Amino acid sequence: MLNVTKRDVLKVSGSLIGGIAAGTTVTAAERTDRFIVSTKGKADLSDLTVVHEMPGINYSVVRGDESAVKRSVKSYEADVQIELDSPGVNDDVPTLDEADYEGPNDVLQWDKIDQNVPEAHETTEGEGTRVAVIDSGVLETHPDLEGPLNLDLSRNFTDDGGDHNPVGGDDHGTHVAGIVAADNGGGTGVNGTAPKTDLVDCRVFSAGGGASFGDILAAVVYSANIDADVANLSLGAYPVPRQANGQFYGKVLNSAMTYANKEGTLLVIAAGNDSADLQHDKNLISLPNEGAQAVSVASTGPIGYGLSFDLDDVNSPAESPAVYTNYGTNAVTLGAPGGDYDLSIGDPVGGVPAYAYDLVFNTVFSVETDEDGESEQVPGYGWKAGTSMAAPNVAGAAALVKSANPDYNANQVEAALKKAAEVPDDYGKEYYGAGYLNVVDAL
Repeated sequence: MLNVTKRDVLKVSGSLIGGIAAGTTVTAAERTDRFIVSTKGKADLSDLTVVHEMPGINYSVVRGDESAVKRSVKSYEADVQIELDSPGVNDDVPTLDEADYEGPNDVLQWDKIDQNVPEAHETTEGEGTRVAVIDSGVLETHPDLEGPLNLDLSRNFTDDGGDHNPVGGDDHGTHVAGIVAADNGGGTGVNGTAPKTDLVDCRVFSAGGGASFGDILAAVVYSANIDADVANLSLGAYPVPRQANGQFYGKVLNSAMTYANKEGTLLVIAAGNDSADLQHDKNLISLPNEGAQAVSVASTGPIGYGLSFDLDDVNSPAESPAVYTNYGTNAVTLGAPGGDYDLSIGDPVGGVPAYAYDLVFNTVFSVETDEDGESEQVPGYGWKAGTSMAAPNVAGAAALVKSANPDYNANQVEAALKKAAEVPDDYGKEYYGAGYLNVVDAL
C-alpha cells in the first residue's frame, strides 16, 4: 500500500473523490480537457462538447479548451480525475470460482446472519424497488446478478468507450452489488439483502481505477431521474479542504444530492476508511458522505468468526467498530456490517486465512488468460472489507423498507432505518450516529 500522509494528500491539486475500501489511498489530478460548469444565467455551451447535461440541476460537464469555457459560462472548475491504490487486506484473500465454491454456504455470510436477513425476507425481498450502484461496474454474467440486473437502464458514465460492465479485474462494484441484491442464482451462490430489487449499474470507474467527479455527479442525477429508490456510493475521499476550489465542488455536489433526495432517491454513502474523527477535523471534510442528504455509513465486523463460525463465540462481536472506519457523531448516520480484520488471529481454515472470514463474503470475479492471450472475467465469490461493504448492507435494507412501505419518500425510509437502530452499550455513539443497522425492526 502506498504510504501517503495527510499533508501529501492536501498538496495534490483537486483532491476530491475516489473509491473507498479498507486501506485505500487516494491521489488526484485536475483534468485539462473537461470542466464542470454552472448553467445559470447567460451560459452558452454551443462552443463546447456537452458530456453530461445533468437535467434537474444547474450544472453540466463539458469538454473543450478552458478559454472557450471562460467565454461561455460565469462559474466553472476543472473536472477531477482520481486514481486509486488497492487495499492490501482485500487483495490478499482468495477468490473462489464456481467450481471451488461448494455453495450455498450461508455460514460464510455472517453479515446476513447478523442482520437476520432470512427473517426480513419473510416480509419482503425488495419487490417493486430500484437500487442504483454507482461504482466500478457490475459483471452481468455473474449467475447471482443476472436476475436483478436491469441491462436496459445500466450505463457507463465514463468516456472509455465500453459498456456498463467492469474493466479489467476491478470487481469492487460487483461485490457491492452482490451485497445489495445477489439472488443466489442457480441455488449455489450467495444472497443479497434485497434480491428482488431492480438493480441498475452506473459505472464511473475506468481501467486502472480512475474516476471523474463529473461522472459521479452525472450518475447521481441519472439515478434520481430513473426513479431509483436508493443509490449506493461506495466511494469518497478524505481529507478535502473546505476552502478554495473545494467550495465549488461542494456546492455542485450538494445541488446534485439535494435534487436526488427531493426526487425520492436515498443516497447511501460509505463513510471512509481513514480511522479519522470527522467530528473534530476542523477545516477538512470527507466527501461525498458529508454532503447534503447523505446517509453516511461506518463499518463494523467481528474478529475471529472463522475460528468457530458462531457469532456468539468470537473475539469481538459483529457490531464492534472496524479498525479502519471513519467516525464522528454528526458525520455518521448508521453503523453496519462491513468487515474487520486481525492478521494474527490464527492458522488458515479450509485453505483460507483465518482473518478473511471476518471480511464480507459475496460476488466477485477473477480474470483468466488463455494460451492465446485472450482474457476472460470468470464469476466467483470472495471477501472484502471496508465501509464500501457496509454501505450496500444499508442500501439493501433501505430497499426492503421502501418495498414494505411504497408511499415512503427518501426521508421517511431513512427515518425508519434510524428509528430501528440502537447504539451498542460497549461502544461510543461516534461510530454509529443513530445506531447499528437493524433490518428486521426497520420493517
